[in-house]
Amino acid sequence: MEQKNLVPKRRFKEFQNASAWEQRAVSELADRYDNFRIPITASNRVAGSTPYYGANGIQDYVEGFTHDGEFILVAEDGANDLQNYPVHYVNGKVWVNNHAHVLQAKSEIADNKFLMNAMKYMNIEPYLVGGGRSKLNADVMMKISFRVPELAEQKLIGSFFASLDHLITLHQRKLEKMKALKSAYLSEMFPAEGERVPKRRFAGFTQAWEQRKLGDVAEFNPKEELPEIFEYVDLESVVGTELIAHRKVRKEKAPSRAQRLARKGDLFYQTVRPYQKNNYLFEKPCNNYVFSTGYAQLRPYGDGYFLLSLVQTEQFVKAVLDRCTGTSYPAINSNDLANMEVYVPSRGDEQILIGRLFKSVDHLITLHQRKLEKLQNIKEAYLNEMFV
Repeated sequence: MEQKNLVPKRRFKEFQNASAWEQRAVSELADRYDNFRIPITASNRVAGSTPYYGANGIQDYVEGFTHDGEFILVAEDGANDLQNYPVHYVNGKVWVNNHAHVLQAKSEIADNKFLMNAMKYMNIEPYLVGGGRSKLNADVMMKISFRVPELAEQKLIGSFFASLDHLITLHQRKLEKMKALKSAYLSEMFPAEGERVPKRRFAGFTQAWEQRKLGDVAEFNPKEELPEIFEYVDLESVVGTELIAHRKVRKEKAPSRAQRLARKGDLFYQTVRPYQKNNYLFEKPCNNYVFSTGYAQLRPYGDGYFLLSLVQTEQFVKAVLDRCTGTSYPAINSNDLANMEVYVPSRGDEQILIGRLFKSVDHLITLHQRKLEKLQNIKEAYLNEMFV
């Protein structure tokens, strides 16, 4: 094998002329520990404070702990989740069940953080045995070998990816926080079941909301002639409130479900599996997007973002599911959807203010999601370039 194949594509400057990476077995790099319970005493007893780990990560928090220190946890049972292979770095007190192997790098030759990344992103499939829930046996795991650099380079790589993981975790938390904030606002800024006013309102609005049929607040499925060539949006193309894909088709070759010609301001409500909340407010200044009949097309008479927010409330989703037919793919038809009763503000300016609020929240969610995806893509690229 040529020397260039024994070093990664990307290296830190101080190691660009360092020696080639060497093939080593896991047994040479780390020790494996059986689970043993560390006795709980008055000094270490903190109820529900210890992360409880299984093959797929933290499952709960418990009182005791089985290990205390810096370890790598490797899935044994159910290790065939190849897209996100369960390997975890931990440092501190943990409780580990018998569905995960516990490794600790031999400090004189290996770094725990480097070893965790090397094992997490290697091709583990050839080493698994069993059927639906494949297993990685301990003796097999210890014989797995891969190339590693000298300890100093390992530590630098391990620290680099630890910093990147920290950034990813921060953005995940920000995203989760914004989603939780949106959920709280949705529950407070729309009337609860049996109520006619929401719990939280903008200043100056006191009137009770009015009960309307959904078909009275938006025109349903307006009929228009389709262009000869258009961008087709199917049921897989909207995730959350974002349009993530579309494809150009000719009218004569388009799917029969391509029927809903979008105009700016139209709301497309996913009538199949509505619990997914994949609904999109079309705000593009285009007249060549056509949506599948798997969406109900609503052309709002009032504020579009208010209506988008209304159909995302848990109360509305529950009411829709109660009217759905089918089990695996519950669906509601447009007529039943149009006949659903909803509450809306009697003043249009209250609709506008609510719509603006949720538009801002959705914008922040999208920004955090994109930053998170960018960091995850950066990490994937570095993993491909910084390991042999």
